[in-house]
Amino acid sequence: MADAPSGSSAPSAPSDFIRRIIADDLRTGKHDHILTRFPPEPNGYLHIGHAKSICLNFGSSLEVGGVCNLRFDDTNPEKEEQEYIDSITRDVRWLGFDWADRLFFASDYFEKVYECAEELIRKGLAYVDSLSAEEMREYRGTLTQPGRESPDRHRPVEENLRLFREMRAGVHPEGKYVLRAKIDMAAPNINLRDPVLYRVKFATHHHVGDAWCLYPMYDFTHPISDALEGITHSVCTLEFEDHRPLYDWVVDHLDLGCKPRQIEFSRLSLEYTVMSKRKLNLLVKEGLVSGWDDPRLPTLAGMRRRGYPPEAIREFCARIGVSKADNRVEVGQLESCVREALDASSPRAMAVLRPLKVVIETLPEGHLDRLTLGNHPKRPELGQRSVPLTRDLFIEADDFAEISPKGFKRLVPDGEVRLRGGYVIRCREVVKNEAGEVVELRCTHDPATLGADPVGRKVRGVIHWVSADRSLPASIRLYDRLFLRPDPEEEGQDFLTMLNPASLETVTGRVEPSLADAPPEARFQFERVGYFCVDQDSRPGALVFNRTVTLRDSWAGGN
Repeated sequence: MADAPSGSSAPSAPSDFIRRIIADDLRTGKHDHILTRFPPEPNGYLHIGHAKSICLNFGSSLEVGGVCNLRFDDTNPEKEEQEYIDSITRDVRWLGFDWADRLFFASDYFEKVYECAEELIRKGLAYVDSLSAEEMREYRGTLTQPGRESPDRHRPVEENLRLFREMRAGVHPEGKYVLRAKIDMAAPNINLRDPVLYRVKFATHHHVGDAWCLYPMYDFTHPISDALEGITHSVCTLEFEDHRPLYDWVVDHLDLGCKPRQIEFSRLSLEYTVMSKRKLNLLVKEGLVSGWDDPRLPTLAGMRRRGYPPEAIREFCARIGVSKADNRVEVGQLESCVREALDASSPRAMAVLRPLKVVIETLPEGHLDRLTLGNHPKRPELGQRSVPLTRDLFIEADDFAEISPKGFKRLVPDGEVRLRGGYVIRCREVVKNEAGEVVELRCTHDPATLGADPVGRKVRGVIHWVSADRSLPASIRLYDRLFLRPDPEEEGQDFLTMLNPASLETVTGRVEPSLADAPPEARFQFERVGYFCVDQDSRPGALVFNRTVTLRDSWAGGN
């Protein structure tokens, strides 16, 4: 796993019921080593909820000297794509974890899974069924009523084997037959009422091509894959708790040489976003966001593009912990981890998002001071940079007010402020256009205040600035929360009606020239403004920055 950045605090030491189970299994000798796995289905991009699972599966094993496999559970060829596989491997590595040579696909085991199905048929524990999907739902019963046996449930073993082999050979069309486990149609757990194990699909698979037209179900393939890999602890989210009896039934009735233990934990729900792959895919397909890596999405690709450092996501996962209880986590907790990591690691720079021109009339035309400013107030090893100060500057428009509100410590008519790292200036004249808008400030400067406080008077505050002549134009994307409500999936609401129309604002700002060659994903604190990173669209002469997070939580207090 990647090391914590220099200057950041040590990551929180996680402790939870799953880690305690693992520790007990090692202490009692049940296992002499630990092997876990992270098993994503390649039908979408990973999100922050997957990050919790990644950190748990890799972390809980690595912490006790074990290992963790990466396995793609690719049993649904119609929804799985190579794009998703590439994005998942990229995201897991970016998050700081490595599976070495232990990259597997469930489809690698298709032949063995098929053999297991035939073994169940020969044992009288599986049968080929001709009920339609609608009939099967009707026969399955309800939570309060037992199901009914299919007319095909007592089909002879040899006939089941013949039909199953014909299904593999492509003799029968999709939907005519399925293979079902023969368990208990009166079981209180509906998952045990003769679940489907195999179905026919004439679809090209991303990994095995057209080698198969018979595909196993996830609930059948997953326990077999775990057992074949020697997984000791199969960690998954709570929606699989009701599937655990089926997981155990499959392992118990097949001779696979290993019996993994399935353990469930609660999924991550995060305020102001959605985690459902289906809903995220809808946002992407409908063009409501720019893609799976849109910085407003909770995908790891989006968070990376927004500028979230991986160590912040790992720290967040450690802080929220692992439990059986469902809860919705405040997004402020994640943003706090991001701010802490970025404050420790990000070089400082000056940028003006909404420029207002300032002319220092007491400096001559063509004047140039080259100021040397440190890149980080607490990390001298990050070096220094040269910042040009000229007669014409830009400051933030909201750093000036004609009528000073209470507590305003910036520039006002006839008031003084210090330019960050530069002189103290006084506003002498306010220039307006025909519409009455302030377009320029004419100021004087105190030459004795470069690097020194003025004598005999107190300056209102410090503001940032850039040279008008030597700064660089930049497209700056100001991202906010994607939804207006903490729970956009609240019962009875269409989550699309909860979209925040102000979740993205793009402004043309100015940045200091030291950022001219900053590469994509480089992160900075724009002083007094927030944390920003260079977007992948950025080019020399056409800079693009994404706001990662503000300097403080602007939504605090329920705004």
